[in-house]
Amino acid sequence: MARPPANALGIPLLDGLHRAIDHAEAAGDTKVVVITSALRGFFAAGADIKHLATIDAASFTAYGDQMRAVNDRLAAAAFLSIAAVDGLALGGGLELAMACTLRVAGPRTALGLPEVKIGLIPGAGGTQRLTRLVGRSRALDIMLTARQVPAAEAHAIGLVDRLAGKDDAGDGLGPAVSGALALAEELIGPSLPAQLAVVRTVDAADDLPLADGFRYEVEQEQQLFETGEAAEGIRAFVDKRPPRFA
Repeated sequence: MARPPANALGIPLLDGLHRAIDHAEAAGDTKVVVITSALRGFFAAGADIKHLATIDAASFTAYGDQMRAVNDRLAAAAFLSIAAVDGLALGGGLELAMACTLRVAGPRTALGLPEVKIGLIPGAGGTQRLTRLVGRSRALDIMLTARQVPAAEAHAIGLVDRLAGKDDAGDGLGPAVSGALALAEELIGPSLPAQLAVVRTVDAADDLPLADGFRYEVEQEQQLFETGEAAEGIRAFVDKRPPRFA
């Protein structure tokens, strides 16, 4: 993302994110996408407040729908996604990062949902995704105080999955991008259909009673056998060769 000075998620940047997702889907063989910022100090600063100041309630709803659409597409994509966050990820920027499968943060990262400061709530999935990631009490603490969560705390509470250090930036890309690319390398080897089934099943644990979750788990595993993905993995293991996953 590159919309100076802070990657405010205005219509041009949202349109660009939609086009990027279109490109990843059209490629047909995309396994992992890394989303990051070209701007120093910012991942994304959230909604375009200057734009919000010029629109009416109906336009505000339409704008929110477009923000949610990007996040929902990422969350439901047929590929894995990693948010590489160096710097500030606030409001819609954090909502975008939370829509990704995993998050890697650099040491100077800070994250927050400060919408209550301007009389709003996180409306692009923030209240729901943050609660699922860190639990009710921590989510309320972060949203009600509008505070910025430093990288180390975000990692400790599960808001980010990996914490990149200064030593991870040796290639000049920045700690979070370097860490995200290293994580992407780890994700490339296993079966993507199996990985996506894991994501679906884990996400279902938030919504289903335990017995229904067990049944859904079985359904997902059966589908992997029906598509041949599991058969290839098992045969490759027996044959002592690398699997040729679809």
